[in-house]
Amino acid sequence: MKPLLALALLLSFPMLGQAAEIAADNRSVEAVVEAFRASIVDKDKPRFVKLFLHESTAWQNVVGDANLSKMREKRPEAVKVKVDPTNNPTAFIDEIVADKEKQEEKFRNVKIETDGDIASVFFDYSYHSAGKETNHGKEAWHLVRTDEGWKIVSVIWSVNWTP
Repeated sequence: MKPLLALALLLSFPMLGQAAEIAADNRSVEAVVEAFRASIVDKDKPRFVKLFLHESTAWQNVVGDANLSKMREKRPEAVKVKVDPTNNPTAFIDEIVADKEKQEEKFRNVKIETDGDIASVFFDYSYHSAGKETNHGKEAWHLVRTDEGWKIVSVIWSVNWTP
C-alpha cells in the first residue's frame, strides 16, 4: 500500500506546481484589472495605455435592448452596435483625463480563466462620474502574456444607462 501512496504523491507534484502557476497568473491578471481601475481614478494616461498590447486593440460596446428602444423613439436609425474606429482605449482615457469630474469604473463578480499564456476576464461593471452611476453592464477582456507581462488585446461591454 505504501508504494501506491508514494506513487500517487509523486504524480500529484506536477499538478500542484501547475495549480500554483495558474494562481500566480490569476493574481497577475487581477493586477491588470486593478491597474485599469486605478488609472481611471487617477486619470493616469501613460499607465492606462501600457495595459494594452497595441493602439488598435478591439474596443467595442453594444447597447442594451431597453436603451436601444428609448434611443429609437428619438432616432429611429439608432443601431445596437455602432462601429467607430475613433472609439479606442486612448480616446477613452483622453476623455477621462479632460473631464474635471472624478471618474471611476467599479468591477464585481470578476471571473478569470487562463492557461498561463492567454486569459479571459468577465465581470459586472458600473461606471461612475462625479460619484453617480451613469451606466452598467457586463464586460469581457482577452489578454495575452507577453515578455513584458499581461496585455489586453480586446475589450467588449454592454451598456445600460442608469436612469
